[in-house]
Formats: sequence, C-alpha cells, structure tokens
Amino acid sequence: MTLTETQGLVSMTDGAQVHWQALGDTTRRPAVVLLHGGPGLPDYLGGIAPMVADLAAVYRYDQRGTGLSAWRGRHSLARHVEDLAELLDGWELSEAVLIGHSYGAGLASRFCLRHSDRVRAVLLMCGPFVGDWRTEERAERGRRMSAAQQQRLRELEELSQRTEEQEVELLTLAWFTDHSDSERGWRWAAEGARRRRPVNWSMNAELGTEGRVDPLDGHLAELRARLPVRAEILGGVDDPRPVSALESLALRLALPLTRIEGAGHEPWLEQPDVVRAHLRRFVQDAMGG
Repeated sequence: MTLTETQGLVSMTDGAQVHWQALGDTTRRPAVVLLHGGPGLPDYLGGIAPMVADLAAVYRYDQRGTGLSAWRGRHSLARHVEDLAELLDGWELSEAVLIGHSYGAGLASRFCLRHSDRVRAVLLMCGPFVGDWRTEERAERGRRMSAAQQQRLRELEELSQRTEEQEVELLTLAWFTDHSDSERGWRWAAEGARRRRPVNWSMNAELGTEGRVDPLDGHLAELRARLPVRAEILGGVDDPRPVSALESLALRLALPLTRIEGAGHEPWLEQPDVVRAHLRRFVQDAMGG
C-alpha cells in the first residue's frame, strides 16, 4: 500500500513558520499528531509514522527553532502549546490523537491542560517524568558508561565552542546510554548525533529551566481531570530514566502503563514489533470511538 506524503509551512500568529509533513490520507478525521522530544531537536519520529498511517493520517512537525522551522527568539512552554493549537487550525483539525515522546509527552500533557477539547486520545511515551527522577537517571547513566567516557563527556560539555566532530561525539556519548543494548545503542546514538542536528541548545535551556520552575508535578490533579477517556502511558523498562517515575505518574493520573521489556528510551528501535502492535491498537481504538 502506497501512502501519500505531503508537507508545508504554517505561519504562527507571532510570525514564526513551522514546517510539517503528513503521511496518509489527510481527509480522514481525526488525525494522529506525533510530538517529538528534545527540547531543541528537530523531528525524529519518521520511523513511527508508517506504523499507523494506514489507519489515520499522521502529522509531524519541527518545533519552532529546529529543523526546517527556522526561527530565533525566546522559547516558552505556553508558546509551544499554542503552536500546536495553531497547527491544528492550519490542518483544519478540530481534534487529534496525540502521541508524544519524551519532552513531547510533556508537551502533550500541557496541551491537554489548555486545550482538552481538541484531544481525542493521548499516548504519553517515555515521559513525562515526575518527582526526583534525575538522581536515579544520573546514577544509571554512570553505571552504563566507563570512567573514560564520563570524563570525555564532561570535557566536551565544558567547551565554550565545539567543532562538528566534537558535537557529534558529545551527543553520541550523551545518548548511547538511552538504550537497553549498549552496542546497538552506540550505533543508534552516533547516527542520531549526525541526523538530529543542529541542536538548539538555547531552546533546550530555556524550556528546561521553565519546566523546573513550573513542573507538571504541580498540575497532575488538573491534568487527570482534563485527560481524554483514551489516555495511556508507555515506557521502556531499560530507559535510564526510571520506570518507577512513570509508575508513579500512572498512579496519580489513573492511567494504564505499558512496560516494554528489552527497550530503553526509544522503544520502537529495540522492540519495533511490540511498539507497532501497541500503537496500532491504540490508534484503532481512538479512531473507532
């Protein structure tokens, strides 16, 4: 089955232009929208879209200031939420099925807080994380790296400027521990370090700071009330970010949590068949109800 690919730009009310692409029949309603993580990375969820594009049109976009969405200026979580609302308007979608990964899961959650009427269903994949999860994450990453790798990563992080090769090396070291299989993880991290570029470090810092000042932890009661009926959490058991944090979130939001064995922070890479089956069931349920 050949699926139609389309792409374009949507102008935001503040003048930013956001690049998007879609796979599948865009006349079908509702559609699926994939929200990538980072923050500060271009979209990287192209491998997920074909898993469900025969069931519903799948939209992806580069968040402002990344990829083909060229833009310079201050970033805020509220502005990113409104970007998604304006994109839905541009795509003429009154509602959508949201699948957010990592930071994208947090973005999907904040969108539900502000625009719950526009969310048909939401799948939070490998995030958002609540509580003091960073301490355990740092310890686990340390266990997965050699002393030399840890030292080299610190050296690269401390550089005021990095060459192209140094940037690739830094990202590879930072990302390979995301995976259950360290050997394959190194390869995936190295590939991602060259493709998912350039990293918008200022965006990462601004949104990271705001997220720490105003964490989702303080909005969970409201989020629970605003989530759609079809809402789920999915995570890789071997993600260095502790699955216990997702378990805590699932309890507080009263949501089902699916744990993917033998997978880390990008479970579709290590367990593609399991993730595909889960996504297809989720999207079919969302489209049918």
